[in-house]
Amino acid sequence: MSDIQTRPAFLSDEDELAELDRGNWSPLYAVNARPQAPFDPFFDAAHRPEDFLVGELGGRLAGYIRVVPPTPLPTNAHVLQIQGLVVDPWARGHGLGRALLRAAAVLARERGARRLTLRVLGHNAPARRLYETEGYVVEGVLPEEFLLDGRYVDDVLMGLDLRG
Repeated sequence: MSDIQTRPAFLSDEDELAELDRGNWSPLYAVNARPQAPFDPFFDAAHRPEDFLVGELGGRLAGYIRVVPPTPLPTNAHVLQIQGLVVDPWARGHGLGRALLRAAAVLARERGARRLTLRVLGHNAPARRLYETEGYVVEGVLPEEFLLDGRYVDDVLMGLDLRG
């Protein structure tokens, strides 16, 4: 993993991140419709550069992870949530997704979080295995929460205790 780097996203990454996001849309993990032109900006008031970490492999941008509060409630401020993890297919199998998850946990601890949570579609077995190997545990399942391509799919809630 020596040629893998993670870093905060910069505003100048916007075009590459937008292309990465649109180019890797899949019903395996997306619950929204495939993006269509004209495209919304990648960064906006709800998706700020400081919410993202990017992963580079061999100096080339190859993935990102988004870490944000799950709600605006002060009573929930001790929790951060991963709301997006994308690794370009050419970069898979090199540990970039794992590196991004670990960087997200470091970032969450630095921001004072006690927990880091995420949601993953039940049929996304590769992502679920990755999360489990990084210490995430299933904390709940919303059965048949989404209807995707004519199939009902579970929404799996997972969490990581950051206090250890």
